[in-house]
Amino acid sequence: MTVVPSDLDAYLTANDERIRRELFDLLTIPSVSARSEHDADTRRAAEWIAGSLRSAGLAATVHETAGHPVVVGEYRGAPRGAPTVLVYGHYDVQPAEPLDLWTSPPFAPTVRDGRIYARGSVDDKGQLFLHVKALEAHLAVRGTLPVNVIVLAEGEEEVGSPHLAPFIEAQQDLLRCDAVVISDSAMFAPGLPSVLSSLRGLAYFQLDVQGPAQDLHSGSYGGAVVNPAMALARILATMHDADGRVAVPGFYDAVRDWPAPVREQMRGLPFQEETFREETGASALGGEQGYTVLERLWTRPTCEVNGLLSGYTGEGAKTVLPARAMAKVSCRLVPDQDPRAIERLMQEHVERVAPPGVRATVTALHGGRPWRAELDGPLFDAARRALAAAFGREPVITGEGGSIPVVGDFERVLGAPVLLMGFGLPGENAHAPDEWMSVENFTKGMRAVAVLLEEMGQG
Repeated sequence: MTVVPSDLDAYLTANDERIRRELFDLLTIPSVSARSEHDADTRRAAEWIAGSLRSAGLAATVHETAGHPVVVGEYRGAPRGAPTVLVYGHYDVQPAEPLDLWTSPPFAPTVRDGRIYARGSVDDKGQLFLHVKALEAHLAVRGTLPVNVIVLAEGEEEVGSPHLAPFIEAQQDLLRCDAVVISDSAMFAPGLPSVLSSLRGLAYFQLDVQGPAQDLHSGSYGGAVVNPAMALARILATMHDADGRVAVPGFYDAVRDWPAPVREQMRGLPFQEETFREETGASALGGEQGYTVLERLWTRPTCEVNGLLSGYTGEGAKTVLPARAMAKVSCRLVPDQDPRAIERLMQEHVERVAPPGVRATVTALHGGRPWRAELDGPLFDAARRALAAAFGREPVITGEGGSIPVVGDFERVLGAPVLLMGFGLPGENAHAPDEWMSVENFTKGMRAVAVLLEEMGQG
């Protein structure tokens, strides 16, 4: 089995206290990309990342966009013929509210019970920073890297990365690479290193139902005028059948089945459905019949209502027949579903089932394509060896129910395979109060990345 080289391990061990102190410096910066009052903080985080890359031995440039900056670090001094690896991460963070639910202040990093508590500790400053320190270890100990490296750190991931795809398109020559490595995800369980093999895509809609020109008295008009709220409820009720399948015609036409061995491996993971149910606080689990919970989360598409609004919702009673009703609806997609095709199907379905007396419209708000990795090849072989070296056991293959749209952008524009090798853990509160990252995973993550670089350099 591959092991962590002793010189790299010794360097990371000897510098552990300093590395932790530097990480904490980064975590104190409230780089909340969604809030304009933090624009200066977000820029400060970009400059901090650029400075850290330069200290590690890379060249670094802060590139302006129409939003927050993109930081690009470069090392081009690898041996002739060595591949180029692009490392992606983001330095922006989610808003910290509600502040009163944090045990310690969100931007005052604190270690408790082997966890680093701070906003951004795991999503994604900690995971990005461990890559920087793995690069530093190679350059400090050996004076070179076994591969050419590009580090791309953006500041808008938490607001949908609106300017990243155009940046990648415009900077194709600068970013040209043989592989992309991303650490912005979680391991399946503590001590169980994981390679993320799939991401669901997204098609997000607003469904508006318009009835009368204004709200009406429900006593004077109820029973004679179609109620938009009731019409919306009827439309939404048509979107699933009794077995939990999405009932929009054509919805499953493009779904690509998973290979039986992969489904079997998923079923062998240490996952307890009852424990999962208890964690959610739900009285029972649901979803599409004929699939396990993990298969529903990772391999099957969905259609969910994310929000509803209509009529009077204040204190007390107001007998109103509302003029309009609105729902936010999201569809999680799997290969090879296309968000634009799902948009067309959704519009056709709503037109077909909307009752007379109201006007129903579907507006697409956001979309992203699903992604699935090809798990054969040198990139994933190198990842398996690196994770096994750092964690002492072979990694498992997992999926993810959420979306990371930039993964598809990298593959589409740069034509490079993407490796998702995350070091978070379940329950890490990435977008909630008391976000944390495991100290053990941070330290082992640096070593896994250091070995990955070496393995990739050996071809």
